[in-house]
Amino acid sequence: MARRRKLEAPSAEDMNRLEQEFRSETPMRNAMAPIAQVAADAAMQSPVVTTEAREQMAKDTADAEVLRDALGKGLVMAEVPLDQIDLDDMIRDRVTLDRSELEELKVSIQANGLRLPVELYVLKAAEGGVKYGVVSGYRRIMAIKTLKEETGEVGFSTVKALIKPIETIPDAFVAMVEENEIRSQLSHFERGRIAVISTQNGAFASVEEAVAKLFSSASKAKRSKVRSFAQVFEELGDMLKYAESLTEKQGLRLAAGLRMGGVQELREALATQAAIDAAGEWLAVLPVLEAFEEGPKDNSRGGRPRAASNSERTGAHFELTRAGKSISVHHAEDKRGHLVRFEGGPVDRMFMEEVLAGLQRLLKD
Repeated sequence: MARRRKLEAPSAEDMNRLEQEFRSETPMRNAMAPIAQVAADAAMQSPVVTTEAREQMAKDTADAEVLRDALGKGLVMAEVPLDQIDLDDMIRDRVTLDRSELEELKVSIQANGLRLPVELYVLKAAEGGVKYGVVSGYRRIMAIKTLKEETGEVGFSTVKALIKPIETIPDAFVAMVEENEIRSQLSHFERGRIAVISTQNGAFASVEEAVAKLFSSASKAKRSKVRSFAQVFEELGDMLKYAESLTEKQGLRLAAGLRMGGVQELREALATQAAIDAAGEWLAVLPVLEAFEEGPKDNSRGGRPRAASNSERTGAHFELTRAGKSISVHHAEDKRGHLVRFEGGPVDRMFMEEVLAGLQRLLKD
């Protein structure tokens, strides 16, 4: 039988010796969990950040978010070189550029700089360094471009611009029309023209859709007028030399005549006339319109027949000036006599009373 060994408790000296041996064999840092050790090492290597520094970093982060948001909305102004802008990417809604207004704009920009930035959009297929198309500010860009050509100054090589987030061509047309409607109202003919051209360029499926999208905020009556002038542009745009001078009433009469089947007659009237101004052009189409407006005669009802309307008129035209404003005077003649028509801003009831009074004095003499 084995002899039992008697166990004895270690003394204090033995315990101290064992603890010293353990510490010498096992480093204290290994007593921490691995992830805790990594965090501790990173904290030892990171610089101490003060409260003020933390506040500044938070502010910088917030400012960066605001800037990204503003850039995305097209609210940040940039200096864009003129040679990066395609002025012909999109057909403009303005038919003509007024030379006198362009000269005034050049003088203003040369003296005071460009006060209002233009609006551009990023082209989907940029070529040859050209990156942007024009939403609004076409005249301002043309003025700066002309100044650069005339003066050679480096300052006229760029233009202040907002880059708008426009994704599609229809959106670009809508933005252009809205901008010009707000800043300088388009004429009736220009509205109809841009509706037709944007449709022809494939931006919209039909003129009806173009009018609805381009003038979505307009009243139903206004959109109806735009459609009428769009028809005038479609049928007679290549024949009318002074379409910009058409009044609302004249344009609507032309559209009505077209709807009544007068396309060929109106085109022939415009082709054979040699008008030198808007008044002469209107006199050329007026007989055709009056004939269609009168309609075919119905003599089956009996009674006294209506006198035939004689619309064969030839006339002269000249311009007068009153208080710095132009007055157009038109003379026409038919078998029933002579007609004189006055048109222009100063022509009102008081003006006509003065004309009639002068005519009375002339006839008494």
